[in-house]
Amino acid sequence: MRLITLVIASLVVAVAATVYMLIPKVPVYTSRVGVAAFSSEAEFTSYLELSESYFGSTSYYGYGGVGTLGGDIRSLMGTTQSGFEPMVPDVAEGGAEPERVSETNVQVEGIDEPDIVKTDGREIYYSTYGYRAYWTTRDYHYPYYPSGGTKVIKVFPPQNMTEESDIGDNGDLLLYNGTLVVFSYNAIRGYDVSDPTSPDLSWVIELNSSITTARLYNGKIYLVTRQNINTYTPCPLTVMTRNGAPIEIACSRIYHPVSPIQVDRTYSVVVINPVSGDVEDTVSFVGSYGSSVVYMSENAVYITYPIYLDMFTVYVNIVKEKCTDLFPATLIARLDRLAGYDISTQAKLMEFQVIFMEYYSNLQNENYTEYSELMTKFANRTNQYLSEHKRDLQKTGVVKIDLDMNVLGSISFPGTLLNQFSLDEYDGHLRIATTVTGISSWSWSEWANDVYVFDSDLDQVGSIIDLGLEEKLYAVRFLGDKGYLVTFRQIDPFFVLDLSDPANPQVRGELEIPGYSSYLHPIGDDKVLGIGEEDWKVKLSLFDVSSPENPTELSRYQLDEYWSEALSNHHAFLIDYEHEIFFLPAGSNGYVFSYTNDTIELVKEIEDISADRALYINDYLYIVGDYKVVVLDENTWEEVSSLTLVNYTYLK
Repeated sequence: MRLITLVIASLVVAVAATVYMLIPKVPVYTSRVGVAAFSSEAEFTSYLELSESYFGSTSYYGYGGVGTLGGDIRSLMGTTQSGFEPMVPDVAEGGAEPERVSETNVQVEGIDEPDIVKTDGREIYYSTYGYRAYWTTRDYHYPYYPSGGTKVIKVFPPQNMTEESDIGDNGDLLLYNGTLVVFSYNAIRGYDVSDPTSPDLSWVIELNSSITTARLYNGKIYLVTRQNINTYTPCPLTVMTRNGAPIEIACSRIYHPVSPIQVDRTYSVVVINPVSGDVEDTVSFVGSYGSSVVYMSENAVYITYPIYLDMFTVYVNIVKEKCTDLFPATLIARLDRLAGYDISTQAKLMEFQVIFMEYYSNLQNENYTEYSELMTKFANRTNQYLSEHKRDLQKTGVVKIDLDMNVLGSISFPGTLLNQFSLDEYDGHLRIATTVTGISSWSWSEWANDVYVFDSDLDQVGSIIDLGLEEKLYAVRFLGDKGYLVTFRQIDPFFVLDLSDPANPQVRGELEIPGYSSYLHPIGDDKVLGIGEEDWKVKLSLFDVSSPENPTELSRYQLDEYWSEALSNHHAFLIDYEHEIFFLPAGSNGYVFSYTNDTIELVKEIEDISADRALYINDYLYIVGDYKVVVLDENTWEEVSSLTLVNYTYLK
């Protein structure tokens, strides 16, 4: 058994340098996936049965996809170890109208994203949730609320700030033409807030599925949901009910890859009129359980899903490609016969394990030295195969749906995505940044990062592979024909990509500095702000990318806080280009920084407000906290007004 442990250890030996030499520099690891709609419930059921026969159940493989492969190999061996320029909205009559009103910081200008704070320039709509915990440099505490809700606060002019009403409903918010849409865990509700002192419930959609995300574009909400497949009656899908009537998606509007994949859930896109709550269109496709990323451009919605492996085929390929000289021909023949059996993959895997355990047991009893040598060679060659094929062993699929709800196609590509910023559409091309973690997700040496470029037909036209070897992708931002990536292990390589020629994307420059950035935000055409961490403290970096071949760090600031929501949620970040400042919450405080003269400086700290968001109206900056709103004059940074929202108690 101790020799089997040696095999386990050998499986995670670093081979990144070898892989780099073996892989061509312009690879095509991606593939187009044909898609079609189901014609009937019977066809959907047959597809599920075929998927089950190929791949077994998700619960068997685990939700980590290829990340579980190392554990499965151990089992078969017989052992187990444990901010853009703002749009000025229409405002109600009475008083001067604001000239500048900020919006939620989103990925694509003009496509709004749900968040806990929205404003129309007159009112702020703020959704609170109850308990929230914060680590700060001073203490660890809980702000406490009697209950959660959505507060409607008159904020302009700031001198007359007052709480006008409280909607007894909370969740992420979208605001459109006097209608506030609240996304809660089991329902979506539209409130008429034309009279902010008396919001009126206009419509309700009750959910039979889980919300993934939503977007608001050109007066329509594009809602993305997911739900488990009912294997007995897989279609039609009932994703929600409206006024007691079910909203169904017919079998003919549910799409699937032509070649079978492991499936256990559906992803649906539902188009909703935000004012009336009417459902205008729907479409769905089948995918698998796991992390899903949604990106929306002005042309299409892209939804990703993990693709799991036929692990039996992987194991057989290891033996037949690397190890035929290690095992007798009779054992190889048994594998060939097993592969031809019309049984499930799970059954094949169990039989595979029996075959090898029988052989190991006999050999160990007859010739322990030969057994030891065999196990060592098998481990080394398995490791070599896994390294050479790591981009084949971890895949993600993405489906493209245009805004008329036509499914245009699907592709698969190696690795996994960091977040929605890993995808971007520009000039008719889709760019995707991925991380391939290799067979041992805990082994840094197996990590690599790639960028793939696809045309409008989802054919791959260009790629860059092996960025930041032995490092993980921490931040991505595509801006026009440029791309910026941050990878990290002990230092922060900041990559500048030239994507002006989609067929020949190139790395133009690289900068290595301590720490990392997990969110990147453009400042003009030639500067990028990075928000991240260094030595367990929040770090801000201002990068000069005017010379792509020689990016530099113009300024940095390390904040005496351990965490900021802006590290993982871009909605928490606000930038005001006119005053050359930006805001982020950290700990229980809110911080305003200036980047004037290419230098990051702390302008204002708003203490003990449990800050969530900030927004500006004209030259007033509103800091919205769990129990208080504070207004600052951006010209003097003096406090103009404040409003306590609710009585609170700190629970120490």
